[in-house]
Amino acid sequence: MGSVRDMDASTLARLIALGRLGLGAGLTVAPGLVGRVWVGAEGASTGAKVIGAGLGARDVAIGAGLWRALERGEDASGWLLAGAAGDLADLVATVAARDALPVLGRFGVPVIAASGAALSVWAARQL
Repeated sequence: MGSVRDMDASTLARLIALGRLGLGAGLTVAPGLVGRVWVGAEGASTGAKVIGAGLGARDVAIGAGLWRALERGEDASGWLLAGAAGDLADLVATVAARDALPVLGRFGVPVIAASGAALSVWAARQL
């Protein structure tokens, strides 16, 4: 049976690209829904929806750029590191506001962001 250790960096990078495309599309299309999960009722406000859509577009762009680089056999490490930087920003901002966030935002988002950043950095170093 396979394990994470058996996964190569290229496969992981493709999964990261797909994850960014999916999450980014969700944020762009339904920023209020994702925002409420992340930050609570305030996530449905107009301002939060604007910010959420912008963050979604960021992830779509990074995911698409990463996928394109991988398909062309180009160096994809810059795309992976850009994604890791965004994930770290999400992590720091979420942890800083943790006391005001719902349970999923307080615990789930930091785990996802930290995992995304760590996996992206690992894949960037391996490619």
